[in-house]
Amino acid sequence: MSQESGATWGALRRAFVVAPALRKGLGLTLVLTAIGTALRIVVPFAVQQILDGQLFQDAPIDGGAILLKGGIAGIAMVVSALAARAATIRLTRSAAAGLSDLRVMTFAHLQGLSALHTESERRGALVARITSDPETIARFMEWGGPGLIVGSAQIVLAVGAMMWFDWRLTMVVLVGVGIYAVALLWFQDILRRAHDKVRVLVGKSLTAVGESISGLPVIRAFGVEAETADRVRTALDAQFDAEYRTGRLGAFLFSSAEVFAGAINGLVVVVGVALGTQGSLSAGTLVAFLFLINLFVEPIQMLVEVIDQAQSAGSGLRRILGVLDTPSDVPEVSPRDAIVLPEDMLDVSFDGVRFRYPDGEADVLVDVSVCISKGENVAVVGETGSGKTTFAKLVTRLMDTSAGSVRLGGVPVRAIQFADLRSRIAYVPQEGFLFDTTIEANVRYGKLSATQDEIRNAFAELGLTTWIDSLVDGLATEVGERGSQLSAGERQLVALTRAWIAQPSLLVLDEATSAVDPALDVQLRQAMERITRSRTSVTIAHRLSTAEAADRVLVFADGVLVEDGDHTTLLEQQGVYALMHEDWARGTTG
Repeated sequence: MSQESGATWGALRRAFVVAPALRKGLGLTLVLTAIGTALRIVVPFAVQQILDGQLFQDAPIDGGAILLKGGIAGIAMVVSALAARAATIRLTRSAAAGLSDLRVMTFAHLQGLSALHTESERRGALVARITSDPETIARFMEWGGPGLIVGSAQIVLAVGAMMWFDWRLTMVVLVGVGIYAVALLWFQDILRRAHDKVRVLVGKSLTAVGESISGLPVIRAFGVEAETADRVRTALDAQFDAEYRTGRLGAFLFSSAEVFAGAINGLVVVVGVALGTQGSLSAGTLVAFLFLINLFVEPIQMLVEVIDQAQSAGSGLRRILGVLDTPSDVPEVSPRDAIVLPEDMLDVSFDGVRFRYPDGEADVLVDVSVCISKGENVAVVGETGSGKTTFAKLVTRLMDTSAGSVRLGGVPVRAIQFADLRSRIAYVPQEGFLFDTTIEANVRYGKLSATQDEIRNAFAELGLTTWIDSLVDGLATEVGERGSQLSAGERQLVALTRAWIAQPSLLVLDEATSAVDPALDVQLRQAMERITRSRTSVTIAHRLSTAEAADRVLVFADGVLVEDGDHTTLLEQQGVYALMHEDWARGTTG
């Protein structure tokens, strides 16, 4: 077997290690499989005994003996079927439990990866790792897996029985099988590559369809429906072509097993008749041997189809294992080495911090050293690409520094457990992401134990009671997928309330007012003033009115912290901030 072919079977073997539920109770399952398979061998022996011992003898036929042997064969087949059914049910149950664990492990590992990693992957490809890829494995485990075990045992027992009847005919069968096996190994590599291509194209088509559905308002606004439909059609056609080609290869592989079975039977009949004419092979033995060939070829035919399923399952499993094997670039600290954050407000310090993206040629942040005091309201400004959003993600440890250190409350962020860190820091991104549920449920993500009264009070404390009461269903208002039934400003109000109810010691806002409709601007500004009061806050400011109200302004340019001071002082310095503010003021008044 080539290294590429072995990758599929290696991945399937490793699944038993990664998901122990897959092998739970496997010992009893194998025993049931062995019993069910062994009893199927009774029929050819009964046929041989009846033919040579009764029908082809000169003595009178003993009907009772025929009925006894036939009855034993019938009972053996019934018990065999029951044992095989029990083994299949057990294996299917183990497969379902193991694959459920595998899905959960994969999703949990994805959650543990940094924003940098997940943002660099196609969303459709990540969804496929949790949905369609495990489905291909499930189809194999529920049918191909039991067939693989039963078929393998049946082949071994059939070969042993054939050798007992006649070693010469057995050699004829094994030589034919050897030739067919070589062809299968060669064809298996072709199938593996075809299935790998299908899995890649499935991810691409999921991405194309998902983006097109999410972006419908933009598509309609710019009148690019036809172009978008062409893009989706191209992705789906590519997936269909790959699946069709793979299906044709699989159909050819399965039909080749039929040809092989016919050829082996015909060859054995020819050789058996020749041996029979020489008096070295009885008619009953030849007929029994043909029964055994069917027992031998039947699982081979099934295994040929299983190879097709195994390639598809192996392709999906390798991609899942690829996710699980991806080392976390923001690793959790062990409880033994963790340091608990101090209870009061948190200060923030950067010491010689550098950050570069893995595929980047230059640092995004360069030697940033700055301290933010407890309770200080700091605005971070800069042109697009200046490094201000990266600064915010390092504060919240959504990413880790390439060099230097970040400390919260005097504790290195790498020494803080995520549960402690997330309970003390609230992060409101540029686009407040909402889940497809009610406003109340979305706010409760900030504090899972919050009651409805606490949530209503949170809106009241932020001065948003009038807005929430203006909605027909109030807190029970459904926000739609990604908050699509609310405006951009309304989504931000919900996101701010979610952060408020968490009562964080440190608040990080990433351009949270950059896309707000004017009708809600006043309410949003008031809510931001209240939420940043009496706590340390870092605001990535798109509008410099936010910087005007801040205690302090950090100015970034090309990844370098170029200015640091309050609004008035920076204007007097006539530097980068003063020029930015002049351009902004001209734009707001002109």
